[in-house]
Amino acid sequence: MPKFAANLTMLFNELPFLDRFAAAKAAGFTGVEYLFPYDFEKAVLGEQLQQHGLTQVLHNLPAGNWSAGDRGIAIFPDRVTEFRDGVKRAIEYAKALGCRQVNCLAGITPADADPAELQSVFVENLRYATSALAKQQIKLLIEPINTRDTPGFFLNETEQAIQIISEVGSENLFVQYDIYHMQIMEGDLAPTMKKHLDRIAHIQLADNPGRNEPGTGEINHPFLFRYLDEIGYRGWIGCEYKPKTTTLEGLGWYEPHTVDA
Repeated sequence: MPKFAANLTMLFNELPFLDRFAAAKAAGFTGVEYLFPYDFEKAVLGEQLQQHGLTQVLHNLPAGNWSAGDRGIAIFPDRVTEFRDGVKRAIEYAKALGCRQVNCLAGITPADADPAELQSVFVENLRYATSALAKQQIKLLIEPINTRDTPGFFLNETEQAIQIISEVGSENLFVQYDIYHMQIMEGDLAPTMKKHLDRIAHIQLADNPGRNEPGTGEINHPFLFRYLDEIGYRGWIGCEYKPKTTTLEGLGWYEPHTVDA
């Protein structure tokens, strides 16, 4: 079975953030991810990882003002300097935390924008970021996100991500494939993951509808876990879902001694 990482932005919200590392370890997880590390000192986060024997699997590049509605800044012509400064900051954190991959959120398309111009900016920003990250042996990921939860998000289908990767022309650019988002946008999960396996560096999960834990919706997660083994996926799967009740009550689907062995 695949390796599962607890997404500490979504899971164990019953606890303060820094206490979630211990909770994840106690629940049997060996890896963690979360949206952003930047509100905490690198040493503080590193201490939590080391103390609990956890691998930092993923975090995002700085994505603008999240509380004000930003969902990434990589497509905006007037924020290129901010984006590049964010790449440098992400590298500092990733190196300190031993994180070997970071995700780039594209951003929400402004109503009056030219999509071709936004894509051009996105591609150039990704070229800059992949080059800078490659020097540190850190992978860059881009993530298609559904437009029901995030209306107007620029990147929302797998083939679109693959096309952008081709245009960027870097061997250091990959897809973060979120099962929940892609079930909403395109379905056909298993064949799509098999087709693009060589470009998928990270997978995330949640069930649909509701974005809750596996077993609460329509997605056949046990089949997908077996299928990913069969096709040779060796990366992590991030558990980026909203527990229906508490995190621990919602972990009935997860058997850590089996899946993380």
